[in-house]
Amino acid sequence: MQNADKGQARELSGVGLHIGIVQARFNADITDALAQACRSALLDLGVAQEHITLVQVPGALEVPLGLMALAERDEFDALVALGCIIRGETYHFELVANESGAGVTRVGLDYGIPIANAILTTEDLEQAVARQTEKGRDAAYVAVEMAQLLTDMAPTE
Repeated sequence: MQNADKGQARELSGVGLHIGIVQARFNADITDALAQACRSALLDLGVAQEHITLVQVPGALEVPLGLMALAERDEFDALVALGCIIRGETYHFELVANESGAGVTRVGLDYGIPIANAILTTEDLEQAVARQTEKGRDAAYVAVEMAQLLTDMAPTE
């Protein structure tokens, strides 16, 4: 829900974190705006520019494979999935939304890495435009918060 009460997160700092972003190119005007908002928020949170890696894939169905490739590099503290799926006249919307979402979740669980899922699923372009900046920023905050959480919960040696 847009402008939802998201609760109060603890103080977030992205200093020292390495964040990978996978951006679907389909609906590029929207996903470019998502990526810009996400990158800007990561920088605001203290993530160094050189610690942000952005890769692009054709569409939302390819995002999970891009995430997996980054996760296998074992150099990121969190990942971000960016995409935009706009409902059309066929069942294709449900297929792409469901399968891309399941794939993103699977990569996160299989690799034990936080993934902020900002693959928008909207009824029309107007809804996507209305959400592009907020959801891009939200994804950055989720990535940093979850990276901090996993670091805090890691077993001490």
